[in-house]
Amino acid sequence: MHRRTGRSGPIPMNAPTPTDGPRPPGPHDAVDRECMTRALAAAATVRCATSPNPWVGAVVRTPDGRMFHGATEAPGGAHAEIVALRQAGDQARGATLYVTLEPCAHTGRTGPCTQAIIDAGISRVVVGIEDPDPQVTGRGLDQLRAAGIDVTLGVQADHVAGQLTAYLTHRRTGRPYVVLKLAATLDGGTAAPNGTSQWITCPEARADGHRLRAESDAILVGAGTIRRDDPSLTVRDYRPPVMPAGGSVDPLRVVLGAVDDHARVQPCYSTSGDLGDVLDDLGSKGILQLLVEGGAKVAGEFHRAGLVDRYVIYTAPALFGGDDARGLFGGNGAWDISEVRRGRFVAVERVGTDLRLEMVPDHTGAGTDGPGVEAGSAGGS
Repeated sequence: MHRRTGRSGPIPMNAPTPTDGPRPPGPHDAVDRECMTRALAAAATVRCATSPNPWVGAVVRTPDGRMFHGATEAPGGAHAEIVALRQAGDQARGATLYVTLEPCAHTGRTGPCTQAIIDAGISRVVVGIEDPDPQVTGRGLDQLRAAGIDVTLGVQADHVAGQLTAYLTHRRTGRPYVVLKLAATLDGGTAAPNGTSQWITCPEARADGHRLRAESDAILVGAGTIRRDDPSLTVRDYRPPVMPAGGSVDPLRVVLGAVDDHARVQPCYSTSGDLGDVLDDLGSKGILQLLVEGGAKVAGEFHRAGLVDRYVIYTAPALFGGDDARGLFGGNGAWDISEVRRGRFVAVERVGTDLRLEMVPDHTGAGTDGPGVEAGSAGGS
């Protein structure tokens, strides 16, 4: 069974939009950076456990330097600030609270964190970034300041925004953050001419791919991949530090096209239509991060539509050595060098014997290379 259907990522993600800008140096800078780094580390442990909420970390630091850590609990549980405050108890009075994301000031599944911070007697709050959620943005900071609490915003902002990119993208666009995962030889082949492809990458790279699945709310493939390979699309080779309350990190499995009732991917969500509409639909279900796994036709459609936020390409030290191997993308690519879609590498890491390359595209002009792509046509992927 899938972990989340209606909702809310490592890959450390780069922020899609800039932060408020650099802060002027202050007397607390070194301590602030250290404590926010600890809060980031706490948040990373619950990356796969907080849906539909963002994965947030917090630290309470007392005047004499003692520290109490917290991270967001499962939905319905306490937010990171509350966990840290509970750890600190009476020692929170006069202390500084560090939290990666702006504390909420509204009542949802839980009460407002801002009131708990005020009641605990916290004297200073250091926040990584504002929360773009319309229910929160700016209100939490304003309420804390109105209560006489010293508020500092922007410490480790780039790192926090990177960690929360999927959440921030969803709140700003209504769509999931789209990660396209690919695996290829050094000369760009994804399968031999006879269709065989298991395995191009090493076991460590495949396990790392399962980490991507665990960190994603949904995984998407074409119906052709289901007919050809009959994959289960579950998480088997990765276990996060903190498991979700339900005990499963399997994402919602999304298939473009019709699926046989007896396919291993069942139960799944079958859909079709314009890919932008598909993303809008998944966003409305609370899918923050969508992992697109294939095949080549689906990858090409998402790429040409300008809908990929991050490319993750596992490259093996192997060569097909010809021009008849299957490539990363199906369909027609750029006709002229001026039409090549460019971006920037944000991570290059060795994984076992392979390399993991991560590229964030330049979205200038993205989506201008034709009308919407029909997802239902992806059956041959």
